[in-house]
Amino acid sequence: MNTNSADNGGAFWRHFDTLLTAHKVVIDRPAGSVHPRYPDYVYPHDYGYLEGTSAADGNGIDVWVGTLAQRNLVAVICTVDMVKHDTEVKLLLGCTPQEMRRILAQHNTTMQGGLLIERPG
Repeated sequence: MNTNSADNGGAFWRHFDTLLTAHKVVIDRPAGSVHPRYPDYVYPHDYGYLEGTSAADGNGIDVWVGTLAQRNLVAVICTVDMVKHDTEVKLLLGCTPQEMRRILAQHNTTMQGGLLIERPG
């Protein structure tokens, strides 16, 4: 039995909310900036990490920040990266549906795959 489905993933989302309350969002790649190692990769929105956390790559948990005034967690993207041979979860904060689709497209390339999981209303 999948216990997360019983409460619509409530614990999953609450734990992320706790991390977001406890850790500062650091934007180290503003919208329009270019990836330091991949010059063809331009960030369509602010991108950064949660300070004091760690993800699969050993760095902070990745976050995308959209244009909504409220920086609430609206979705996550689970990624598979065939260049780094890793997987990660990226948090989407304050993103509109259009921004979520644009960010998802950034993670669905020939060498990456992403799956968008929207937070239930």
